[in-house]
Amino acid sequence: MHSSNTTIVAALALAMASGTSALAASAAQPGQTLGLPTGAQLPIGLILLDTSSFGIRDTAPNRTENNINLPGLVWVPGVHLFGGRLHMIFIQPVVATRPAAGGRYQSGIGVPLVAAQLAWKIGPDFSVSYLLGGYLPVDTQFVINQGSLQQRFAATYNGDGWNLTGNLLYGTYFDATNKQGAFYPDFLNLDVTATKKFGKWELGPVAFGSTDLPTNRPGYRHQGQIAVGGLVGYNFGDYFIQGFVTRDVVERNYGGYDTRAWLRGVFFLYKQTEPGGPMGGLLARNQP
Repeated sequence: MHSSNTTIVAALALAMASGTSALAASAAQPGQTLGLPTGAQLPIGLILLDTSSFGIRDTAPNRTENNINLPGLVWVPGVHLFGGRLHMIFIQPVVATRPAAGGRYQSGIGVPLVAAQLAWKIGPDFSVSYLLGGYLPVDTQFVINQGSLQQRFAATYNGDGWNLTGNLLYGTYFDATNKQGAFYPDFLNLDVTATKKFGKWELGPVAFGSTDLPTNRPGYRHQGQIAVGGLVGYNFGDYFIQGFVTRDVVERNYGGYDTRAWLRGVFFLYKQTEPGGPMGGLLARNQP
């Protein structure tokens, strides 16, 4: 991963809802797992993490602004199932938004994520993982409030200081229409990372895409986007930080292109040393 003792599962997040029945959004924020080797095994322990992003979408003549903050916990109890290491995940999004029409910011909690992930080490530097969980419904009006089933399929190569990761996210809403009449189709997101470590520093490009899946709803305008950007990270030891910026290069039915700045912090509250374990090679390669 991007630091000596910081391989971590991706936290999942909340995307903004459009507020109309003609537009919807992914329940898992597109791009939120960028920079994380989501296919890799984690060390036994307890991890505190937070990913925050601020985005401006050019919805002329005004612009849409939002901040998505994702505090969460990852617990790795040291249990293996079907040969994969178990990771338990909880994320509670906090969201603030100002719509394109202007006016005051609104803020509140989003749908919380409860999930379990299994990660398999296939070779010395290659791992894959599968995540199964769900966003729980909440009583809020200005962001997605529907419950949904979440599945993630990830692969990571982390040899020679690289983090080459692809993470495919598939979501299915339990109820496609909420009380306000907004419609939410199934969706796919793909987050891609290609970073390299230089001592305690990490640098490299990132990209993500998202799309609604086909639906039989007449008149529905499917949303989609592709964004690219660059990431820089620094390892402090038992915690690390990452910052990156992304910009849409393709958008469909969002009303404008999004520019977004991201900041992530990951802190090991407890970590069990495992000599020769899955983190051993990374620890040896990244000592100052």
